[in-house]
Amino acid sequence: MPAMQLRRSALVGFPAAAMFDLIEAAEHYPAFVPWCVGTTILARDDAVVAAEIRVDYRGVCFSFTTRNPKRRPEWLGVRLERGPFRRFEGDWHITSLAPAACKVEFVFQYELGGRLSAGLARPVFDHVATALIDAFVARAEHMHRPTDGGEVVPIPR
Repeated sequence: MPAMQLRRSALVGFPAAAMFDLIEAAEHYPAFVPWCVGTTILARDDAVVAAEIRVDYRGVCFSFTTRNPKRRPEWLGVRLERGPFRRFEGDWHITSLAPAACKVEFVFQYELGGRLSAGLARPVFDHVATALIDAFVARAEHMHRPTDGGEVVPIPR
C-alpha cells in the first residue's frame, strides 16, 4: 500500500501563538481529539516535544511515539519514533495573519503497516487524520470566548 499525503488548512480567529500552544500540548488531546484515549509527554524543551499517543478508534487500539521538532509559534514537525506505521510524518505550519488571526496548515504523509493495514482501512484513517485540524479549531473556539468589548480572552481551565 503506497504512502498517502493529506493537506488540510483552516483560517482561524485566534493568535498564531495560541494555536501553536494548543497543537503542541499533546497532554490535552484526550479532552478533545475523539480517538485519542491517552498521552504521555516523554520530553519537552524549547526545541522538541516527544509524546506517546494512545488511540482507540472503533475498537482498533494502538499507540505510537513521536519526537516533534518545533519553532514556536510558526512550525511543529511530527516525526514517528516508534509505532505500527511504515511511515508517519507531518508538519504543522501556523502563519500569523493579524494579531488575532492565523492560518493553520497540516501536511501529513503516512503509510499503514502490519496490524494497522488489516485493522484500519485507509478511508477510516483518512477520516481520522482529516478530522484532526477540525478538532483543534473546535478546541480553540471552546478555550476562548469573546468579551462584551469584542476581545477574545482565554476561558480558565
